Amino acid sequence: MLEVMETLAVQTKLDAQATLFQQGDEGDTLFALEDGTLEVSVISQEGRKLALDVIQPGNLIGEIALFDPGARTATVTALEPCTLLSITRSDLIPAILANPQLGLDITAAAAKRMRFLTEQLHQQAFLRLPERLARKILHLTSQQPDVGQLAISQEELADFTGASREAVSKALSKWRQNGVIDLKRQKIIILDRDELRSLGGADII
Repeated sequence: MLEVMETLAVQTKLDAQATLFQQGDEGDTLFALEDGTLEVSVISQEGRKLALDVIQPGNLIGEIALFDPGARTATVTALEPCTLLSITRSDLIPAILANPQLGLDITAAAAKRMRFLTEQLHQQAFLRLPERLARKILHLTSQQPDVGQLAISQEELADFTGASREAVSKALSKWRQNGVIDLKRQKIIILDRDELRSLGGADII
């Protein structure tokens, strides 16, 4: 997939905190992240932000636009300077027709993303904050080279769990007292990953 993108796509660069696209924008372009990290979030009608995921290099963004051109379903923002490859639907469709496996690969990526987002909505609707918080910390650290710590503020964690900063701070403080984590300035150090999995629920691997 990335080989095709490199052949047909245009390179795009984003500064830290720049927006790639916003929820509701018209979209007909697929992106592949080469370098940096991106945050995917949605905004409620009341203006409350819910961060859904952090995208790492090697992943696609905006693949839904290839199958159903229309309004973007989420906002994507650069957490640090990013380099991306972009290709429009009109340029990519001929490549898919010439190489059906490419279409299958993109469909698989889209299905994986939709499965993940469905799970996020399930957690938001049915799990208590401690379970959501533990799962989110485990997920975010699983994408980083050092899975033992997570560089994130408590306000950002509140965005990821749909909770208030005060509620997140209370849960983290309790885990710190119990020796599950340690807290540094805008950083969480995982001391007992097994216990964190237990806090997140029995179905976490």
